[in-house]
Amino acid sequence: MAKNLLIVESPAKAKTIEKILGPDFQVKSCFGHIRDLAKEDMGIDIANDFQPNYIISEDKERVVSELRSLAKKSSEVWLATDEDREGEAISWHLCEVLKLQPANTKRIVFHEITKPAIRKAVENPRTVNMDLVNAQQARRILDRIVGFELSPVLWRKMSAGGNLSAGRVQSVAVRLIVERERSIISFVPHSSFKVEAFFTAPDAQGKPVIFRAEGPEKIAGEPEANQYLQACIGAQYRVSDVQKKPAKRTPAPPFTTSTLQQEASRKLGYSVSRTMNVAQRLYENGHITYMRTDSVNLSETALAATEDAVTNLYGPNYHQKRRFQTKNESAQEAHEAIRPTELRLQHIPDTDGQRLYELIWKRTMASQMADAQIERTIAKIEVSSQPQPLTATGEVLRFDGFLKVYSEGRDEEDNIDGDGSTKESEDGNSGMLPPLIVGQVPGFVEMKATQKFTRPQPRFTEASLVKKMEELGIGRPSTYAPTISTIQQRGYVERRDQEGTKRAYTLLVLKDGKISHHKESEMVGNERGKLFPTDLGAVVTDFLSEHFQRIMDYHFTAKIEEEFDEIASGREEWSQMLKRFYGPFHEQVNATMEHAGRSTGERILGTDPDSRKPVSARLGRFGPMVQIGTQEGDEKPRYATLKSGQSIATISLEEALDLFKLPLQLGEHQGKEVIIGAGRFGPYVKWGEQYISIPRGEDPLSVDMERAISIIRQKQAADAPIGLYEGVPVTKGKGRFGPFIKWGELYVNVPGKYNFEQLSQSNIEELISAKLAKEAARFIREWPGENIAIEQGRWGPFIRLGKEMIKLPRKEDGEKWTPEDFKDISLDTVKKMILAQNPDAFSPKPARKKATSKASKGASKSTKASKTPSPKKATATKKPASRKSSSPKNKA
Repeated sequence: MAKNLLIVESPAKAKTIEKILGPDFQVKSCFGHIRDLAKEDMGIDIANDFQPNYIISEDKERVVSELRSLAKKSSEVWLATDEDREGEAISWHLCEVLKLQPANTKRIVFHEITKPAIRKAVENPRTVNMDLVNAQQARRILDRIVGFELSPVLWRKMSAGGNLSAGRVQSVAVRLIVERERSIISFVPHSSFKVEAFFTAPDAQGKPVIFRAEGPEKIAGEPEANQYLQACIGAQYRVSDVQKKPAKRTPAPPFTTSTLQQEASRKLGYSVSRTMNVAQRLYENGHITYMRTDSVNLSETALAATEDAVTNLYGPNYHQKRRFQTKNESAQEAHEAIRPTELRLQHIPDTDGQRLYELIWKRTMASQMADAQIERTIAKIEVSSQPQPLTATGEVLRFDGFLKVYSEGRDEEDNIDGDGSTKESEDGNSGMLPPLIVGQVPGFVEMKATQKFTRPQPRFTEASLVKKMEELGIGRPSTYAPTISTIQQRGYVERRDQEGTKRAYTLLVLKDGKISHHKESEMVGNERGKLFPTDLGAVVTDFLSEHFQRIMDYHFTAKIEEEFDEIASGREEWSQMLKRFYGPFHEQVNATMEHAGRSTGERILGTDPDSRKPVSARLGRFGPMVQIGTQEGDEKPRYATLKSGQSIATISLEEALDLFKLPLQLGEHQGKEVIIGAGRFGPYVKWGEQYISIPRGEDPLSVDMERAISIIRQKQAADAPIGLYEGVPVTKGKGRFGPFIKWGELYVNVPGKYNFEQLSQSNIEELISAKLAKEAARFIREWPGENIAIEQGRWGPFIRLGKEMIKLPRKEDGEKWTPEDFKDISLDTVKKMILAQNPDAFSPKPARKKATSKASKGASKSTKASKTPSPKKATATKKPASRKSSSPKNKA
């Protein structure tokens, strides 16, 4: 008997669900999206009510073919994609490609992969919700329109090359980071003095203990602080008032997508994308509920399970049932907060996943636990010479409640007031006071007046950016992680560290009747894992903000999200919403293309003292740069690339002029010239024809001949052979993808199971032989002289022409090619296949025009050589590219 076919998104989920449903169901994965908009003409027929043109992705053709075959053999097809809008859209796409009727096809949803949840879903199927599909479709189409129409504007009007893009959400996210950075740069710190006095008093056992009391909130300057302390010399101190007030702390609600990302960043140091990847795995393995949600609700089943777990572990007095309300009225992506599916389970067999799972478990448990009961003591200490008393505060935790399990973290910016001053801690950890009574005279130890500075709002972390986007209504749970990844991949934002700088401050101390003045220092501006805008991100943001104010407006972006919500609820027609957006937007695109000038973010720094020419910083084709002079007559400006950490917004004239001190000739070492230079990938030592990177963070201008020779010798030692393979030396190194060994032209990654520092000869032979075997299996046929090869890829054979990968069309009988088909194939046949895909593959490029006389004066030999015709892409006449798998013996 034919089985029911149940289609889910991920293969891990498929295995888990198939075990639950048993023999009546065959569960298969569609591996996420199977269709997307075509690239040609945006994939959208704008004139025909924005009708989309969807195509099956190349890497999903095999998956779709298999699902079609299984659907024909099955008694019924069920769809069980994720429960958000994106999942609903995937179900609809499956209906389209599998020829299913959305109105009749059974669609099931569940927010946890457990036997009861899956069984309940199967017993209560529904059909595809076309309102949710249309909301997702409207989002995809609108984002495609914005990206496809704005990006060419940037290519035309920016000087930074053609890899630029803009997006409805990503551009606004970059704007947030750029504006925060500029507020930090322009921030002027103001100082004031904070007074603290230290006293002694006996504790409950009669033992003297020291406690602290604070003076007036702010004292303007050092003269006023000194005057305050002067007045306190010989003063009398007396406890004038003691108040004890009960207080409580309440637990935070269970996790939503954004709060999980924030807390995982604070407590685990996870990036947003890592949090979502680990959470996805936990969900697919049945450990937690669905991880894309903006709801804080817990189901009745979860509330009962939590009550049982809290009572069994900590006792009934620790339990307090709570129902949290979602603040976001548009919360629609899920029915429940993120929680464990089985609260009795505290540990899972997944080392990486355990840390995040434990965080989710603790947060869920704490949300249903009693308040923490605190007794807060506030004592006023009268100073005989001052009108205002000092204040000492202390807290005693009378009942820990939910704090027994969990305490919510705080972001750095939560500790800063609007005026830049630091807030006092509210975490209940201000310590205890000794028992004080009115009229008591405490023992005076010392009084300090410390200079404090206001601070700007801190730079965003990935998590605090998510928090800000959520506050503004920008994006939804499913968009946060991809947005933050995209703006970093595009080079608009960098996630990096920044070393702090020393700042001096003044400390006045009153002790033994004397005031002493001290100059101390502190580190400020130390950043770890913060988001910094690049110069490219800042210039693009300025351009878009000037010409596309509507797109870059926070409120407009949030309003678009609300309109998607209206479509999802069936209250708005999706194509009408797109019409209202597209008309004004498209007009602005055309106007900008026609009238806007090029944008470089140029900033004039001053005048070069030697040439008396202007010095400026701007964004160039290859990134941020400085230049001396302008294009006048035959004389060209001088250019220099900015170093890592420098910005066109902050670089000074002196720093800019330092960049022109390179390249610097130091002399000769062993008959080869030594030069210090700076290139696209950082500063280097050039020794003869060899380029050696200068260690990160080291100032190239500080490198003298002695240091340069040291760097050269370190490189020689690192490149020294560690062994031989077939008589050819083997060296080792560390690259972008980790440690490797190099044998001739072959690079072999060294896995973590090997001791990279002490590789044995047997290790070397094992690694190289395994790599050679793998490479040999990859190539089905080769014509090295023609730079053509047929390789075995993940989805079957393909042709490689130089660096270009050419997909093979199906055979005449409709079947795909197999490696056996190419055993006796001729080169001419392969060339015909290439020409069928790329008619210009073997056509030479037209000869370049001769350089103008102005440019030819400084032409180098390499420039002259480039005038010979060069092949377009890869051609049959191109010099054969060396294969990494080629043996050094064969090369010889």
